[in-house]
Amino acid sequence: MSPSIFEDVAEVSVASAILGGGAQLVYEHGWQSWSPTGAYRLDDAPHRPADRNRRVMCYRNDRSYEEGLWQGDGLLAVELPDVTHVWAAADPFAEAPTINARSLKGAMVVSASGPVTHSSFEAGLPSALDQWAESLVEDHVLPPVGSHRAGWCSWYCYWNEVSEQDIVDNLAAIDRHDLDVQVVQIDDGYQAEIGDWLELSDRFSSLPELAQRIKDTGRRAGIWTAPLLVGSHSRVARDHPDWLVQGAFAGHHWGQDLLVLDPTHPEGAEHLAHVFRTLVSWGFDYHKVDFLYGGALQGGRHADVSSIEAYRHAIEIIRYAIGPEATLLGCGAPILPSIGLFDIMRTSPDVGPCFEPRDGDMSQPSVRAALATGRARAFMHARFWANDPDCLIVRPAVERRGEWAEHVASSGGIVVSSDPLAQLDNESIARIQGMLRDSTTEPVSWDPNGPDQGRIIG
Repeated sequence: MSPSIFEDVAEVSVASAILGGGAQLVYEHGWQSWSPTGAYRLDDAPHRPADRNRRVMCYRNDRSYEEGLWQGDGLLAVELPDVTHVWAAADPFAEAPTINARSLKGAMVVSASGPVTHSSFEAGLPSALDQWAESLVEDHVLPPVGSHRAGWCSWYCYWNEVSEQDIVDNLAAIDRHDLDVQVVQIDDGYQAEIGDWLELSDRFSSLPELAQRIKDTGRRAGIWTAPLLVGSHSRVARDHPDWLVQGAFAGHHWGQDLLVLDPTHPEGAEHLAHVFRTLVSWGFDYHKVDFLYGGALQGGRHADVSSIEAYRHAIEIIRYAIGPEATLLGCGAPILPSIGLFDIMRTSPDVGPCFEPRDGDMSQPSVRAALATGRARAFMHARFWANDPDCLIVRPAVERRGEWAEHVASSGGIVVSSDPLAQLDNESIARIQGMLRDSTTEPVSWDPNGPDQGRIIG
């Protein structure tokens, strides 16, 4: 980790709240899609990474996480009984400084690793975040957020063992059950290796033919990539080590160490563009780009630019390659540095069949983790992009599936089914039929005192 220099930027009295027994919440905004985000009371212990691999893959790798501090990346708020203070990155497109808060003798002392702005609102936390987001939209003249059709995704059915036949079977089931699915997205598992996106696993014969088969039903063909990651087992890593960010370790997953593509290297940039131009030529116009945190990791790059500049440059290359009419969905992405780049953004950790996350780590797949962080980022929907609350899964094996379905329905964000449709019972099919809808173009808010307190701790 590179050391960060923090300077105190504010001191806010909280004595009246403490003495009066009034409410006090500290809102931590996490670095990327999967980083825990939400409001804590003063006696709550914020969630922190359990080990190095999770810190790299789900938190902010170049920051330490100290006890006794609340810590937000690019955004932190303190709600008192009569006012909510918000500190935020002065320029989220260039830097998302870490903002810390600590209690000290009846005061909350706030420090930051870079330039931040301060706003105060005579409102509770939800309204304050709404107003802050509205001001950012106005200040940076962000374009209106469009509506997006419902879809189906292979991930939560087949994980990375998906086959071409699985896609064909579910395409038939969509028609058989008359489901209003307009996008069919092939997720992780079609590719030969992480980084070798145009080479297929032995479970797929032809992506162009499969995309055409999807399009022949009147639907859009979608594809998943993790375009800024390069697996150590891949041909790209073996043949083109000069295309990689030197010294960048993106974690260990898929049974291998993960490296990072350098979009500032001319040949690395051309490779990135070539991958997406080819996918477009094969018929894909809906692109879920995942594990994007890797593009913002520190390391040696061909050009002397910051990691966030390099990250944004990579996404701009992808956008240019797929064209303005294609849909771009980000996931595992640095949240604030991604504003203005995406049509849709995942705003929570992965959901999963289990309600509780593994080891209690709220960055890990589970219904509870996806609910908590998804609710706490509800205010971003229809302001920065369409929120992706993660896939709708309602099969009987999903714990508290009704609660998860209600969250997806109320989020306003995209609805993407990811159950094995060809194998579902009638009750599950009926649930899906009643929930498929377009994403809304009206913002939504969240309630930190609502179900599960809308909090990470509960």
